[in-house]
Amino acid sequence: MADKAPSDAKSGCNVFLLEPENLSRDRAAAEEPEDPNRWPRHLARKWTLALFFGTCLLYCARMAMPICAVSMATTFHWTKIETGLVLGGFFWGYCLTQILGGYISDKVGGEQILFLSAVSWSLITAATPLLAHLGSHTVALMTGARFLMGMLQGVFFPSLASLCSQRVLERERAILMSTLNSGCSLGTLLLGGFGSMLLVNHSWEAVFYCTGVLSGLWALTVWLCFLKGNVSVSRMQSTEYSQRTSTPWLILLKNSSVWAMIIAHMCACSTGYTLLSWLPTYFEETFPHASKLVFNVFPWLVAVPSAFLGGYLSNYLITQGYSVASVRKIMQSLAMGGSSMFIMLLSRPVTFSSAVTLVSVAMGMSILSSCGVSLNVQDLTPTCAGALYGFMNMLGAFMGLVLVSLSGYLIDVTLSWTTVFAVIVLVNSTGLFVFLVFGDARRVDLHVYSPLIVI
Repeated sequence: MADKAPSDAKSGCNVFLLEPENLSRDRAAAEEPEDPNRWPRHLARKWTLALFFGTCLLYCARMAMPICAVSMATTFHWTKIETGLVLGGFFWGYCLTQILGGYISDKVGGEQILFLSAVSWSLITAATPLLAHLGSHTVALMTGARFLMGMLQGVFFPSLASLCSQRVLERERAILMSTLNSGCSLGTLLLGGFGSMLLVNHSWEAVFYCTGVLSGLWALTVWLCFLKGNVSVSRMQSTEYSQRTSTPWLILLKNSSVWAMIIAHMCACSTGYTLLSWLPTYFEETFPHASKLVFNVFPWLVAVPSAFLGGYLSNYLITQGYSVASVRKIMQSLAMGGSSMFIMLLSRPVTFSSAVTLVSVAMGMSILSSCGVSLNVQDLTPTCAGALYGFMNMLGAFMGLVLVSLSGYLIDVTLSWTTVFAVIVLVNSTGLFVFLVFGDARRVDLHVYSPLIVI
């Protein structure tokens, strides 16, 4: 049932939208194919496949350090606090380039930003082992390398959000974003399996070398197949984008639904980063004789199909008449609430098989956030989705930095994982509560740019 947009008293003006939400969306969808910025269907499919592999390799590079952290800590005699500093260095850099990457992508398009980002982080990944053996200050060197990696990868997802908003039809965005998020899970899965074999049969250095080379090959393929000689790929011609000269951040950030999305995204990111960073250490310390291949593979084996199913479930619910806001909240409830239930069960003594099962289900559910707050930014502000996504991703990365470092401290001091899992559940529950109460899916930028505004 269609929802009507109310007047926005908080923005300092009275706003009256003359059409129901669903009718506006239907009309917009009918006009979208005529937009010269939208990818034709055949090109959209090629880009989707390319970006799927790109996000896969991005997460391979991102997860190389967490997978190798235990081996590197043994080699260089790191404490848990020092390991936490190294792992947390990524998020310091990741915070710095989020808004910049999204802003530039909103202005000129995201394809070339993605390419330059991939070239850069593939080089730093391949160079990480060389930096580690440069001197005796390995903690400082590796923290710096992770900081640089975070900066280089920081522009990637805001650029994807901008591309999704500008190049993809609204009715196809859930499928695209769920596909790309499944690429993240597949990357973690592949590195968990392949990286574990390299660790056992070769060395931790081999993990970085292989990941860096493969990422460089992907960037070369994108250049040759999509970007070489195409000078107009990032030229924005849409009237909606060309008429906008600046983003009214003060007005947008006064809206409660925007802040609900930001807070939920912060909480989801920080808990996800903490699990990604510390789960390999949890399994190796709690079950020292267990196979690395099992706990580095099974959680992500579940997450890959879960991401695809989330996209189709989201679209199905919308076609059945559920409002977009309701669907976003349903998916986010499954992602944050459902995963927290299973994480909480890890606080008690469990067997190895039970721990793997609980983590696998939790990861499979948490990935559904790709159809919740990750898409909500395009519902609320499609004209500046990249910059706003960069802003909330920056806050999520900063909170991730705090939570990853705090987790290292808690493990080192309490010698127990129970407190860490309790903190994760608390953060998830807080973000979900705020989103359920204040979240929405009505476009906020229309309140600023639409000719239907009455002041």
